[in-house]
Amino acid sequence: MSIWWWAFGYFACYVPYTTGTKLLTKPLIDTGGTPVGSIEILPPSVLATVGTLVVFLLATGWWRKAGRRVVGGVSLPMPGKLTLLSGLCTSGIIATTTLAYTFGKVSVVFVALLMRGGVLVIAPVIDRISKRRVRWFSWVALGLSLAALVAAFASSGDTTMPILCVIDVACYLGFYFTRLTLMSKNAKSGDPDVNLRYFVEEAMVSGPALLAMIGIASVVATGQVGHELRAGWTTFYDRPNAWLALVVGVMSQGTGIFGGLVFLDPRENAFCVPVNRVSSVLGVLVASLVLAWGWSAKWPNAEEWIGAGLIVGAIGFLTIPPLLEKRRAAAA
Repeated sequence: MSIWWWAFGYFACYVPYTTGTKLLTKPLIDTGGTPVGSIEILPPSVLATVGTLVVFLLATGWWRKAGRRVVGGVSLPMPGKLTLLSGLCTSGIIATTTLAYTFGKVSVVFVALLMRGGVLVIAPVIDRISKRRVRWFSWVALGLSLAALVAAFASSGDTTMPILCVIDVACYLGFYFTRLTLMSKNAKSGDPDVNLRYFVEEAMVSGPALLAMIGIASVVATGQVGHELRAGWTTFYDRPNAWLALVVGVMSQGTGIFGGLVFLDPRENAFCVPVNRVSSVLGVLVASLVLAWGWSAKWPNAEEWIGAGLIVGAIGFLTIPPLLEKRRAAAA
């Protein structure tokens, strides 16, 4: 399928994922007197994420694409060493993203800029390492995507960051660098079976590993973080509208599925990463409109609309020149 179908699926899941998270954590709906903490929402949402992955792999039959190992005389689907590492990096990406939004006295917009912008910056570096040619329209879309994030940041302007947040963002970018490098060298192939095998083996690791991390942290963590994690397994379900966290988990897995398929497209990372990023930015914008219209939340400001316009421009450069290039090749 076209990368743009995967991008649409990513966008379509990102809107309810963002909307549901904001409804619970602001809170904009009844959550029992106090907002749901960004850490508290992790246990129920990740449980739903892992369950969704199992159902998806069984329903599509894609689980058969994984490599197999014989254990005790039984052939079982198993990830390889590199997909195991890539899956652990994916778990790290999810964990560091969540943690980044829990630090007090730090601009969420600025942190999001560093994370999304950082991945855009490392994309052509990875292409250079993996010897992939970066075409001119990918460079233009890359620049427009970065400009859109800068426009969103302009509405905040707060660059204060505690050292732990700096470390968290650095780990996030390190995980992404490792994951995309492994993908570029071992997948992103013209053979769909190679890409699906990599996707399935990575997914088999990322969700369960994250769930295990949360389970261990729930036992050993202290303070507010430990309290919220343990509440996520227990008292959270006594809250009104607790079911929405399960929807958030399902949609989160949807973004993981479609986002991973976007990254695995055979084209250069400087093309695929902007496609992924612009889908998420548009998803956040649409979610903001839904929240403003349905729950009287804050409407997007002028800078965010400017950013959306730049994103539309990036989409144009990512779609029109490749289409013309394909038609010229067919005509020749």
